[in-house]
Amino acid sequence: MADALPGILAIFNNVAPGREAEFEEWFQHEHLAERIAVPGFLIGRRHEAVSGEPRYFNFYVTQSADVLKSAAYLTRLDNPTPMTRTIMSEVFKDMIRTVCHRTFRRGAMRGAGVVAVRFGERPDETALKETIETLMQDKAVACGEIWSAASARAFPVSEEERLRGGDRKIEACLLVETLRVGDAEKIAAALASRFRGTAIGVYRLLCEIRP
Repeated sequence: MADALPGILAIFNNVAPGREAEFEEWFQHEHLAERIAVPGFLIGRRHEAVSGEPRYFNFYVTQSADVLKSAAYLTRLDNPTPMTRTIMSEVFKDMIRTVCHRTFRRGAMRGAGVVAVRFGERPDETALKETIETLMQDKAVACGEIWSAASARAFPVSEEERLRGGDRKIEACLLVETLRVGDAEKIAAALASRFRGTAIGVYRLLCEIRP
């Protein structure tokens, strides 16, 4: 049975020094359009760090996590374009890529500022839900989501990942989107005190794409 929950493909990465222009050309003029054309992909959003690491963060919302092991998607991953082959093997650095289930969401909007709290161990989801419910009382907050990692064993290693030399994973992510980046920075400082030992980045939205 297909998942009832939306899927999330969460990606955090750096870029090899001096290769930023190639990365931008590829991402904006090939990669985003290629990915969002895969059946079941609903939204792609791309961000750059204001604080924290890695520098870049993008994610895709899919109808379910099953889309991320569909024949159409795996065909793309295993048959990279010449430009993709170069970017994957030479330009991507410090890659964190995780297929997740979006287990919780509050808010009807999306924001320009983003706080991404990455968990290396499975967190208490009740505590994350309570955090989001509290944050949603702030008019500066557009939405909050919980992403829980799907079993990595269910998703085959692709040619693209082999070119990158392997990816790191997260166990979960707490995502908070705000209307303004300054609000995201304040929320990140508060969440750092509450969720010690996590990696927290503040990001600004660069673009969004839909089918």
